[in-house]
Amino acid sequence: MHDTDARDSSDSYENLHRVWRWRVPDEFNIAEACCTRWAASGRNALRWEDEGGASGRLSYAELEVQARAFAAGLAARGVGRGDRVAIVLAQRPETAVAQMGVAMLGALAMPLSVLFGPEALVWRLADSGARVAVADEATLAHLLRLRAECPALELIVGVGAAEGDADCGWRALLAAGAAGFEPARTRADDAAVLIYTSGTTGPPKGVLIPHRALLGNLPGFVCSQNGFAGEAVFWSPADWAWTGGLMDALLPTLFFGREIVAFRGRFQPERAFELMQRHGVTHTFLFPTALKAMMKAVPAPAERYALKLEAVMSAGEAVGDAVFAWCRDALGVPVNEMFGQTEMNYLVGNCARSVDEAGLAVPGWPARPGSMGRAYPGHRVAVIDDEGRECPPGVPGDVALHRLDRHGDPDPIFFLGYWRNEAATRAKYTGDPAASWCRTGDTAVMDADGYLWYQGRSDDVFKAAGYRIGPSEIENCLVKHAAVANAAVVPKPDAERGAVVKAYVVLAPGVQGDAALVGELQQHVRERLAPYEYPKEIEFIEALPMTTTGKVQRRVLRLQEEERARQRGGG
Repeated sequence: MHDTDARDSSDSYENLHRVWRWRVPDEFNIAEACCTRWAASGRNALRWEDEGGASGRLSYAELEVQARAFAAGLAARGVGRGDRVAIVLAQRPETAVAQMGVAMLGALAMPLSVLFGPEALVWRLADSGARVAVADEATLAHLLRLRAECPALELIVGVGAAEGDADCGWRALLAAGAAGFEPARTRADDAAVLIYTSGTTGPPKGVLIPHRALLGNLPGFVCSQNGFAGEAVFWSPADWAWTGGLMDALLPTLFFGREIVAFRGRFQPERAFELMQRHGVTHTFLFPTALKAMMKAVPAPAERYALKLEAVMSAGEAVGDAVFAWCRDALGVPVNEMFGQTEMNYLVGNCARSVDEAGLAVPGWPARPGSMGRAYPGHRVAVIDDEGRECPPGVPGDVALHRLDRHGDPDPIFFLGYWRNEAATRAKYTGDPAASWCRTGDTAVMDADGYLWYQGRSDDVFKAAGYRIGPSEIENCLVKHAAVANAAVVPKPDAERGAVVKAYVVLAPGVQGDAALVGELQQHVRERLAPYEYPKEIEFIEALPMTTTGKVQRRVLRLQEEERARQRGGG
């Protein structure tokens, strides 16, 4: 890029932030915005299919009718404002209907992953006091066995093959809805969703998300999707039970009256390409772990698939320049990395090209490979130290979001607090509660142009021989090697140096790990990074421990190393 181009981009970015003002109405409801207002449009809302070959479509009109019937059916059973309704479903039409219906009730939708085992389900259902759970055959048996441990759980609604074994079948519930049901009117600040964190750094916490948070997500969504203009078709393998699937995919797609693809089945690289080709997917959100798998499985996708991709967003882990280069060169679309978290989502990221959507004119700003990007419009983001002071460029600190934007207006993206955990809510903030910084718990460096460079979860950054080590850079370097499918870097306790760098490596298909490959990988890192960053030890592993949102659980590996050190009598 020429200096003039860079200056123009920077000026446009600054102007965008200067003119952006939040306009949050006193009353706002997710279902009205994502469903009701599109019901008469004639538009299609969902295309769906599953591994068994079944498929179909759901229009916005049908979504509206079914959501009202679902809400009315629950209302007839005494479920109402503020009640928690667990939605234990994968990507399927009923999931979207339930989300809209719960919002119409003024109740709290509590999405739960079908990948959860009994203990994870019990924890969340009991902690939340959920009155209703909606499930299909994937989890119904678990729910029926554990309901004695969830005294508040009064009703289990069965979907699909589970209809006959549940307290009430889905179709029977919708048929029993009272005629003339009127959706609840909600304030923008009212709670809409109770979603539990993935437990990356500790026990999961319930995060209360207000209706207005969807509005706070939109600037980042539009920018990361390069405008989301035209007849967009969206798909993501991200589970709709998580922030990444719900707030980054399903709800914003419906807010703009576009079409989303729902696929119920396991993620596979080749299947992902086939799905995007078959449905003409134009916009997507793919985790770095998914992109890495796709890159290794199909290095040259253009030779096998006819894709229509206009934007690729990625989040959850650092993308790294290896994946960035593959997306740019092989997919023909620069990946827009995004950073956020359950408590306040879509804060920082990139926008590859100029866009104009919903009255929002946004000039693209160039992604810098390896960077998280810059703050999205409406968000005041900084890197702060332990005392809450903004760090100078180049100095690492905690990524934080201010409650007020640059104009002094409240940022609508903020969560309301942790469910029944005021102490944890207070600990999240630094400074005056009304005008304070909210810490993300992620460590990064901000450069002079406002781009953030991720170093890892604050708990993942460590010191080895006196040097501060961020795992992401080393992991990205390892993945560039053809033998490596994925990697995680953690400290290994060492009596002499405090800790040494250790890498857990998942090998690419067909590759055998041996001492020679260990030496080759160590030299690969030595030649590309600082001498103190190369892994002194490498352990080959079949799979990395992951959360159900696709994030590497380095904490699990770190604790494993600490336990091994205790058993050795060292560390």
